[in-house]
Amino acid sequence: MICSSSPSIVTDATITAALSENAIVAFSVSGGKDSAAATLATNLYLDAIGHDRARRIVIHADLGRIEWETTPRHVEALAASAGLELVVVRRRAGDLIARWEQRFANGKARYETLSTYGLIGPWSSSALRFCTSELKTHVITAELRRRFPGQSVLSVVGLRRDESRSRAMTPISRLHDAAARSTSAPRLINWNPIAPWSEAQVYAWHAEQRVPLHEAYTKWNASRMGCSFCVLASFHNLETSTAVPGNRAAFNLLVDLEIASHFSFQPSRWLADVAPALLGARRRAQLVQAKASAARRRQLEAALPDGLRFQRGGPPRIPTRVEAAAIAAVRGEILAQHALPNHFPRVADVIDRFAALHAARAPA
Repeated sequence: MICSSSPSIVTDATITAALSENAIVAFSVSGGKDSAAATLATNLYLDAIGHDRARRIVIHADLGRIEWETTPRHVEALAASAGLELVVVRRRAGDLIARWEQRFANGKARYETLSTYGLIGPWSSSALRFCTSELKTHVITAELRRRFPGQSVLSVVGLRRDESRSRAMTPISRLHDAAARSTSAPRLINWNPIAPWSEAQVYAWHAEQRVPLHEAYTKWNASRMGCSFCVLASFHNLETSTAVPGNRAAFNLLVDLEIASHFSFQPSRWLADVAPALLGARRRAQLVQAKASAARRRQLEAALPDGLRFQRGGPPRIPTRVEAAAIAAVRGEILAQHALPNHFPRVADVIDRFAALHAARAPA
């Protein structure tokens, strides 16, 4: 239902029951307009129903060098305007850029040992959003579990149904499965209080309440705000971000990783091509070579024998000698692209390695 009191956030029976028990409320904020609206509008609603302010926090997952330079200050100001404690959490193993770098290093190591059929690139994607799950959801959940063992916690998120087709069925509430598996974990419930709001309503709410928007919107005219460079961003938002002096360091690191990995930042777009004027002559030449290597890798991998892509940690079968010869040839060229040693150069080496992996493969 839509709450009758202003502002019009939404609740359901699960949320109402949790609030009646004075559950902890943790507002997840990124610096973007939606999480800000969800936080401040819901905070006012909780004041109106008498929820204890001491049982509310604002929590922000800092993704490190990929963040807009001004995001930390903006998040601090948001928490201050709500009158709530700000908790900042970070992934212990490194920030998002480090995660992408490590993913490619791991991918090369696996390819070198023939533990994967194709070379794995560094980037997350719409189908593999570990950037969100590992660096936001997991670290926030871990902190809430540590702070509030055994308690009910409402995790407020600014998801809206009209953002995308995948979010069109966003529920008002959902029990967080991972936290529900342990009795010592908090009873963590995701709450999407602005799920039915339109983008226009979010902007109107900010204007009406005189809540400052992140400079990504006001100064740089971005249509969406999150990481300075997102694998799901439109060309407009990527181009906008490259114009921001505070984002240049991240841009350079990501372009260097494109060049080193021979994988484009997005499936159909090289980040370097968004702002080629920011590249010097040497890096432009390196980019040309990286693109050529990427095209060649795709051509080679497309020619790999069918039906041998690894499943459940290993190949579905052992290749024939003809297939093994094709695999050896493809691998030899791709390994050379990245100056990696070739431990399985011969047909017999490939067959023996596939046989060992197939024998150790997890059962169906």
